[in-house]
Amino acid sequence: MKRSEFIANRLREVFLNGYWIANTNYKEQLLSITWQQATHQIADLNTIAALTYHINYYLLGILNVFKGGPLEIKDQYSFDMAPIQSEADWKKLLEDFLTNSAIFADEVAQMPDEKLDQVFVNEKYGTYLRNIEGVIEHSYYHFGQIVLIKKLILAATK
Repeated sequence: MKRSEFIANRLREVFLNGYWIANTNYKEQLLSITWQQATHQIADLNTIAALTYHINYYLLGILNVFKGGPLEIKDQYSFDMAPIQSEADWKKLLEDFLTNSAIFADEVAQMPDEKLDQVFVNEKYGTYLRNIEGVIEHSYYHFGQIVLIKKLILAATK
């Protein structure tokens, strides 16, 4: 198996269909959340919707680079989400996130292994591999938050 395929499978695992690391994945957890739960604020924690938007923001920004575009994302804008005011708004964000997750994994799978060792945009950002692994690590970090926030919301609404 090529390295790029192996890494793409790790991406699919966290986002779409895996159970090995967390015994669940984004898709499984997010599909069972209502828009009210997704936007429910607990203390000063980010909402589930905000965290979903945040990860999707980075996926889109890196996908743009994969497709030959510039790196235009900035941390300061990574939580600038339009308000979620209905189930349709939440479903749209969720659909975009799941679609972009699958596209991201597919793009990585098709990447020649040599590309993984090339500089990603600028030497200060490291290699493609470093950035893709960063997406995986960053995604698990926020996924843990989503799972805990979901548990707090469910406990509060019992």
